[in-house]
Amino acid sequence: MSAYFDISRHVGNTPLIRLNRLSELTGCEILAKAEFMNPGGSVKDRAALGIILAAEKSGQLQPGGTIIEGTAGNTGIGLSVIGAARGYRTVIVIPETQSPEKLQLLRALGAEVLPVPEKPYRDPNNYNKIAQRLAIEKGYFWANQFDNTANRQAHFETTGPEIWKQTNGSVTAFVASVGSGGTLAGTGLYLKERNPHVLCVCADPYGAAMWSWFKNHNLETNDGDSIAEGIGQGRVTANLEGLVADEAYRIEDQKAFTVLQHLRRDEGLFLGLSSGINIAAAARLARERGPGQIITTILCDSGHKYISKLSNFEWIAANGLKSDLPLESVF
Repeated sequence: MSAYFDISRHVGNTPLIRLNRLSELTGCEILAKAEFMNPGGSVKDRAALGIILAAEKSGQLQPGGTIIEGTAGNTGIGLSVIGAARGYRTVIVIPETQSPEKLQLLRALGAEVLPVPEKPYRDPNNYNKIAQRLAIEKGYFWANQFDNTANRQAHFETTGPEIWKQTNGSVTAFVASVGSGGTLAGTGLYLKERNPHVLCVCADPYGAAMWSWFKNHNLETNDGDSIAEGIGQGRVTANLEGLVADEAYRIEDQKAFTVLQHLRRDEGLFLGLSSGINIAAAARLARERGPGQIITTILCDSGHKYISKLSNFEWIAANGLKSDLPLESVF
């Protein structure tokens, strides 16, 4: 008899999709994990599940308990979906600058949503620090995605092995942007354990500090800003500790947006801007290192959570973006 499970058992095992046009332009195989096919719609479902399972095992999360997290949205969505399936309530502290679709979805999933002004991490009213204080005051379980290494371990145990298996061990590089750092670190460390020659590559938006960290070993980057949501880190989180990236790229929003336009029109993929940043970095690596590589990356989430922005002509114009640039301009 077949076994059936709730949705928490259906996180991961996402397809690895060939990006045809970029693969043809570069002479490489550019392959991307379709993480929007997870139950909560993003790569963050993996971290959410890993954090919940580890907390259950340690006793930090008890039946009927409440999970609280500071998040740009996707981790909160993952915690809400998986938490509901396992009997938990969720409280999400989120910067009010995030897309309205994320806030609406979180509320629709039953989460208590607390939008707060966006503040840097050093500020005591940073959304993550507010979540930490509320956890102490209310007795909630604080997921702490940035410094809870169950996040990284989830990718070490799932994303990395999946990519290795799906490429029959022929993968030559893994490219990912950094939010909490769990995806890049966990996946990269696993692949390097299997083959030390696999390149681990950071894709960083402007205004974030990981490019500076991996290239110059400092966090002293002040070079602009990005409209990408959910990525862009200014500190070395616990999930990133010990990771050495072989390469790091700074990716402009326009290049990421151009990638998104072509994937939507030519390949039927409707994605968020963080996916565009990952793919633009993968394309740059392919062009710089030459043909024959098998480069893998992450399609973090779909574009459905950003329709009010990425599909809004007024918003596009206000942010100085162009929708008609050739794909070759991303190199």
